[in-house]
Amino acid sequence: MSNIRVLDGNHAAAIGAILAKPEIVAAYPITPQTPLVQHFSQYVADGVMDSTIIEPESEHSAMSVLTGASLAGARTFTATSSQGLALMYEPYFRVSTMRLPIVMNIVNREMISPQSVWGGPQDSLTIRDAGWIQIYVEDNQEILDMTIQAFKIAENKDVLLPINICYDGFYLSHMTEGVEVPMQEEVNSFLPKYIPTHVKLDPLTPMAVDPLTPGNYLQYYRELHMQAMDNAKRVIKEVNDEFAEKFGRNHFGLVEPYRMDDAEYVLVTLGSLTGSARVAVDLAREKGIKAGLIKIRALRPFPKDEVIELLKGRKAIGVIDRNISFGWHTGIVYQEIKSAISSLEAVPTVPFIGGLGGEDLTTELMVEALDKVMAVGESNQIENAAHWLINQKGR
Repeated sequence: MSNIRVLDGNHAAAIGAILAKPEIVAAYPITPQTPLVQHFSQYVADGVMDSTIIEPESEHSAMSVLTGASLAGARTFTATSSQGLALMYEPYFRVSTMRLPIVMNIVNREMISPQSVWGGPQDSLTIRDAGWIQIYVEDNQEILDMTIQAFKIAENKDVLLPINICYDGFYLSHMTEGVEVPMQEEVNSFLPKYIPTHVKLDPLTPMAVDPLTPGNYLQYYRELHMQAMDNAKRVIKEVNDEFAEKFGRNHFGLVEPYRMDDAEYVLVTLGSLTGSARVAVDLAREKGIKAGLIKIRALRPFPKDEVIELLKGRKAIGVIDRNISFGWHTGIVYQEIKSAISSLEAVPTVPFIGGLGGEDLTTELMVEALDKVMAVGESNQIENAAHWLINQKGR
């Protein structure tokens, strides 16, 4: 049983977190994340949820509070955006290397300067190698569903890593659509109460946590961390399959293919811009062009094997980035894709950048990108610098 509600992305995330029953929540307000925790707080105030909400003086403090709470064995949740994520970087890194299964939604927003509060995943992509699992979602239904799944993934004894559910600010956080909300009883059977499997803090048996560590032990811990990331690939797929069987919604785990069976020209996307790209693929199919799309969901751990399998034998690939990798002339996702397929016979791969600062990545721009991909595929030319996708109003 479930009910359909019209929700913005932040409200969907709050309900997903409520259904997961975290015991400790600590967060500091920042645009465009603020309404998420406001919704959560209102549910607690109304008696819908029995959680302890801590109001810290900063994002750094919020993550520090959750570090202690997780070490004490609590299920924990928080959320942030952009500059708030930057401020919490020190404990953010510590949480992953201490293997604490904290769930944090990142409402993606551009980094400053120039000043911008608008959507874009530059914030979370910039710290993709800090040891957290990172899942990027496309719509508000996926936000709710993945917030629930995140706890089951992070708390798995073969993983025990923190996880980010990342979604575009304003495009998802503040825009509404129909969302199917499961019943609490259903979620309880899917996500049971958290029972820590690692050593937890106890006042009766005091212990030192995170002591100074020599290099030989540090290398050992890093190796275990990397193994946990590999385990997470399997666990993400298993949790997705279990969720799909129980709730009837399949989000495809690490990467979602669209019309890929016979595709010759492929767009690669991340996040909410995927919708416009799907329409462009459909329009191309109506013209007899064999176009397809893959949506990257897990950036960490990166689904290298799945990407290789999906992209081998294609005529040309276009990667749409809503971010910049400074020092290169491309975006970050493009670099991940190029690295993943480096073992394949050379496939022309075109980098695109657009949608920065909340600019629309329209269907017209996706058609423009697909046209470029087809032209490159026919000429078999090498493209090293990004093509910028710019709306006519910005030209």
